[in-house]
Amino acid sequence: MRSKGAQISIAIVCMVLGIMLAIQFKTTESYQANLVPARVEDLTQQVQSVSEERDALVEEVLSLREKLKNVRETDQAMADLQADLQDANMSAGLMAVEGPGVIITVNDNPREIQPGDNPNFSLVHDSDLLMLVNELKTSGAEAISINGERITAKSEIRCAGTLILVNWNRIGPPFVIKAIGNPDMLESGMLIKNGYMESLKVLGIQATIEKAEKITIPAYSGSVKFTFAQPVKYEEKAE
Repeated sequence: MRSKGAQISIAIVCMVLGIMLAIQFKTTESYQANLVPARVEDLTQQVQSVSEERDALVEEVLSLREKLKNVRETDQAMADLQADLQDANMSAGLMAVEGPGVIITVNDNPREIQPGDNPNFSLVHDSDLLMLVNELKTSGAEAISINGERITAKSEIRCAGTLILVNWNRIGPPFVIKAIGNPDMLESGMLIKNGYMESLKVLGIQATIEKAEKITIPAYSGSVKFTFAQPVKYEEKAE
């Protein structure tokens, strides 16, 4: 009887364990079945989010490249404009410049004026300086000054009593003319036979020229305001 009762008890225990195992297996299977779709959906959302972030970054990179291109083009345009402005200022004499060239020194005839002599032949006149400046320009001078006064298109060289006016400033002898350019060409042009320097020396005017490796010429300091002259406006022709 005991043996039979024990067998029944063992059978009941086994049955209960079987039922519990079946329930556990069913629960696990159901949980995994529900977990897989949820995990896939979560991963899908993450992939979509990463793709959207990537597309946004790509658009930002393209935008930054376009902005960088525009900045570079603007910088280049500004650099070109600055270069053109610098060239214009140099041509107008509004900028101090330096370079090789020649220095010409002109002074009155040191000989005492004798009775019957014409004193005008012993003095350096405004016309003399003007002729020397013109010959320097013809010889290739890129910048010229007289006693520190920059010669520009608006500069005047004219007589003012015993002195000479340059840029409305009075200057007197000795007159130091500085010119930047090819030193050999400038010297050759000024010392040409029958040139103006030679004619000055014939009159006894002191005139010397020397080449220099580096000359500094100041900027024009006068007014550059135009009151009457205005730039011409050209109308675009219709195609």
